[in-house]
Amino acid sequence: MRRRHGRRRYARRSTSAAVLTSLALLAACAGGEGTGGTDGSPGGQDRGDGELTPVTVGSLPIVDTAAIHLGVEQGIFAEHGLDVDLQIAQGGAAVVPAVVSGEYQFGFSNVVSLLVASSQGLDLQIVASGNSTSGDPAADIGGVLTTPDSGISDPADLEGATVAVNTLNNIGDVTISEVVAQDGGDPASVEFVEMGFPDMPAALSGEQVDAIWVLEPFFSIAKGDGAQVVAHNFAEVDPDMMVAAYFTSGQYAEQNADVTESFTAAMEESLAYAEDHPDDTRAVLSTYTEIDPAITETMTMPSYPPQINADSLQMLADLSLEYGVLEQEVDAQELLP
Repeated sequence: MRRRHGRRRYARRSTSAAVLTSLALLAACAGGEGTGGTDGSPGGQDRGDGELTPVTVGSLPIVDTAAIHLGVEQGIFAEHGLDVDLQIAQGGAAVVPAVVSGEYQFGFSNVVSLLVASSQGLDLQIVASGNSTSGDPAADIGGVLTTPDSGISDPADLEGATVAVNTLNNIGDVTISEVVAQDGGDPASVEFVEMGFPDMPAALSGEQVDAIWVLEPFFSIAKGDGAQVVAHNFAEVDPDMMVAAYFTSGQYAEQNADVTESFTAAMEESLAYAEDHPDDTRAVLSTYTEIDPAITETMTMPSYPPQINADSLQMLADLSLEYGVLEQEVDAQELLP
């Protein structure tokens, strides 16, 4: 067992659906600031005192980020010369501007949010994979659920239906639109409404919406309450879909190449550890989430492949353009090292 190093500092940040629309304004704030370590020392340089280089990472209190918490706990980042301070945000929309402004050196976000930010002119660079689908279209980390008496059994049946997603114009409605189209339905007729995951099961049972799209642990909770699966939209679109990634600003990556390379190497090792040690991965959830231990033991976990899936990233860019989330084509290679 490795020695434990690093810190978890829990500072919750507020967010709103409008944050991404203002990201371009923050690009100017990146200037020459925030490119060093969190103690003011220049990042990517030998401090000469044998100390670890501090870096702040914007993370989320969800199953998807288990690998980085394991990496800190197992001392992997320390072995790569990094003292990681995990700042827990409520959503990826809060993480992106914090990375752009230099408040965080690295961050975690779903890849569609990163594609949207890139299309708005922000210079971002994906440095490591975050998590992927389980690889099983019949039992994935989330999906579309409805009530047994809704008359909705297949994706095409969502035509004209009201479907709750946690964020409009993002990875949820993009992938749902695609499974509806693949099943012969009209995705343009689906009405998406924004709602927090914790509120969705009650909204479904109260007939406020026809269907909900939720991820674990809410997926297992809703199924336990009797909701039925319509589609596992992530895995049905791509069984190897890279759902999220760790990223930095292009400026930080250029000015702090050594730190960025160390973070990437440590993250890849942490992802491999999470993939190879599923019991440890489930166990670490209790240290930064409030998931019921009974749910933790049975829910479907994502996979944590250590390599970036460039093909999956480009596929999501193309689908985001097709379904109106992006206004112009995005070359996914521009987001990669």
